[in-house]
Amino acid sequence: MSIDILKKFFNITPEKSFLEGNYVRYLHENTLYTLIPVTTIQEEQLVEWYEMSEHLFAQGDRYVSRFVSSKDSKFLITVNDEDFCLLKNKYHSLPRKVNHGRKLAKFHHRGRSLRTELQNVSRIGQWKSFWEKRLDQMEKVWYQNVQNHPDHEFEYLFIDSFPYYMGLCENAIQYLVDTELDDTPQLIDAGTICHERFNKNTWGKNHWIRNPFDWVYDHATRDLAEWIRDQYFRNKRTFLPDLQQFLRSYQSISPLSLFSWRLLYARLLFPLHYFECIEEYFVTGSEHRKKSLEEKLKQTLRDTEDYERFLGDFFQIAEIPSRGQNLPRVEWLNR
Repeated sequence: MSIDILKKFFNITPEKSFLEGNYVRYLHENTLYTLIPVTTIQEEQLVEWYEMSEHLFAQGDRYVSRFVSSKDSKFLITVNDEDFCLLKNKYHSLPRKVNHGRKLAKFHHRGRSLRTELQNVSRIGQWKSFWEKRLDQMEKVWYQNVQNHPDHEFEYLFIDSFPYYMGLCENAIQYLVDTELDDTPQLIDAGTICHERFNKNTWGKNHWIRNPFDWVYDHATRDLAEWIRDQYFRNKRTFLPDLQQFLRSYQSISPLSLFSWRLLYARLLFPLHYFECIEEYFVTGSEHRKKSLEEKLKQTLRDTEDYERFLGDFFQIAEIPSRGQNLPRVEWLNR
């Protein structure tokens, strides 16, 4: 069906197709095309992603995905009551070794000059409300499970562990609030184009592709924190050199302000890995996936002390310059 859409609406007959990540790519005349289903996405949000994509391209980003208009000059096409957008990228193979820190800093630098007013994809200043809402929702689920007398091991683990992670979440919220009260943002703290969840594979495993559907507009430390979080949980024993190199490389282009360091730390304090595991368990219908998530939760709980040490040592690990040595710590993590 997808190839038919490309032919009928865009006059594109691909030479080959392949699966990469969550998407099928179509190669035609040294250009990669990706057909994105967008039926459930608001049109206003699509317009904002289009504006962000065009801005980055105008700023010289060679790897950004751009929206393709159809034969009748429409960016949104409808087939059998389903809506689609088509993205294109020049064919660029990913080098074996990528300096994500420098690349990300340049990406953020280009994104900061965006002047378009964004409503739907903006997350600037919203971390606190998002975290509080997420915590409230999970507390209700926890209370229901306590009342219902659980009969699955996952639910027992959730009931026992949630008070601890609720406390960690409250620490993250308080650290964020204190940062916004105590510190003054600098120019480097202006909003920029970020990613929902940035990690080493976000820009592709085999080809350079910066997909607008991954983006939000936020403070740059969102991407730094999520890259660090992902690296830590991928390689708990060997993450340190990669983390330090990543931060050094990023700061060779964009040195972080004290405000940035504090936001970054607040985001790491928020136990996103725990929340995502619990949330997915209670919405998935797959028994196989539930079992997998149960094992993941057990591993998370076994590694609690390691993660506490990581958080307690983070400012030292991250090689924060001397001017940041007085950044506030969370006392119980530095015992």
